Amino acid sequence: MKAIVYERTGDPSVLQLVERPVPEPGPGEVLVRLAVSGVNPTDWKARRLWPMPPEGWQIPGQDGAGVIEAVGEGVDQILIGERVWLWEAAWQRPWGTATEYTVVPVRHAVSLGSASFDLGACLGIPFLTAHRCLTAGEYMPERLHAGALSDHTVLVQGGAGAVGNAAIQLARWADACVVATVSSAEKAQLAAAAGASYVINYREQDVVEEVRKIAPDGVHTIVEVAPAANAAVDAQILHNGGAVCVYADEGGSDVTIPVRPSMMPNARWQFVLVYSEPKAAKAQAIVDVSAAVAQGAVRVGEEAGLPLHHHPLTATAAAHQAVENGVVGKVLITTSEG
Repeated sequence: MKAIVYERTGDPSVLQLVERPVPEPGPGEVLVRLAVSGVNPTDWKARRLWPMPPEGWQIPGQDGAGVIEAVGEGVDQILIGERVWLWEAAWQRPWGTATEYTVVPVRHAVSLGSASFDLGACLGIPFLTAHRCLTAGEYMPERLHAGALSDHTVLVQGGAGAVGNAAIQLARWADACVVATVSSAEKAQLAAAAGASYVINYREQDVVEEVRKIAPDGVHTIVEVAPAANAAVDAQILHNGGAVCVYADEGGSDVTIPVRPSMMPNARWQFVLVYSEPKAAKAQAIVDVSAAVAQGAVRVGEEAGLPLHHHPLTATAAAHQAVENGVVGKVLITTSEG
């Protein structure tokens, strides 16, 4: 099989296209023939910064979609032929998704039904992160479903990003009023296409003023991509008991939290990393995201606010560079003809 491997950390040039034997699934594992691999910021950050696994090599890619080809000991044979989406394929394992075949624990391969492989490769990190952001607040539900957020207002800071897009789609599926902030007219169109009820261009409008017009009592949760830049704004627009759910550090790694404005509404500042979030919360996220997909509530492509950028497996380095450069939309690697 063909696979992308790196044996040392560094820039995209460390990524190599190699030939490897197709792996055999171990106990509790499945072998998946990949059709599409999704590229996330965590992939290039891992390639540059994370320690190498003990094996001395790493196939990048946490997310992907394909078909189960074989199962290991203890796994029901009925799963062979199942179309699946993968999550955390490469977390503390050398087997990622930038390859024609990979092995993962069976729980990391989730039924995709009839949804497209492109959609499946977009789910993993962005949608599980978004789910955590929408459920971690003290007064937010533990699970999402139609109507779960019918009396909630959600603010998505950075509504044109992959996690922002996922948060908008999941929150709208759960019947929230969704407000999204963006930095341009083009990104405003993407956030609206994803389903945002209101879109605010923070370069041209006063976010606090505009949000207060929409939600005079404040927003119940904020999905936050740039806490260093937005902390002062966030603290002014929270509903009593509201939460700021921080999943990234765009714009700076140090945050100054306004104490008194946060104290008055009994606000929660919740930090989110999908890899280490509570197991029960992640398990629920997988169930809920799968339900949203099955109900047709999740879409991808420009018409859904998430432009797709396809690269062949041989151009994985270019795919990584595009994500590192901040391309708008979702970068996908076509790993086989599927």
